[in-house]
Amino acid sequence: MTIFETNRLLVRHPEGKDFRDLLRIYNRAENMRYISDGKHNWTIEELCGKIELANNDSESGIGIFIVKQKGTGKVIGEAGLFNSFQDYKKLELGYIIDIAYWGKGYGKEICSGLVNFCFKQLNTETLIARMYAKNIASVTLSEKCGMRRIEEGLAENGEKFLVFQKRKSLTS
Repeated sequence: MTIFETNRLLVRHPEGKDFRDLLRIYNRAENMRYISDGKHNWTIEELCGKIELANNDSESGIGIFIVKQKGTGKVIGEAGLFNSFQDYKKLELGYIIDIAYWGKGYGKEICSGLVNFCFKQLNTETLIARMYAKNIASVTLSEKCGMRRIEEGLAENGEKFLVFQKRKSLTS
């Protein structure tokens, strides 16, 4: 089932055939360097378990989604909406894009699509994005998507992190 589309991307629920493509992305160290644990030696069983757990509440519209290029049909990453705060009015967004597609504007399409989907379809009131401060591209992208920095701190691994937030406007 399609979650949303952009000019170049289709974001949808995962299907069995997607897991091998996503596993390739998860197992590239470069792709995972800004992910909290940085793990890049996933098995197909671990990946399927992670997605199954994240999507156990998919009827609410949240979970991990596949990001595909429309023209080629190639899986280039994942996008996610997470109930990290146990409140469906306040969700967290995240994404992982294969390094071959970095710097091409796909992150902006994904982030903007998630923001629109949350505020227009899910009736979310607050959207949060958390990232390492050294992930300059995601920091810049959060700002471009209208998010503002509300917090910073140190993660368990000693890395500085930032928290960005966007609230639904009355005109959304």
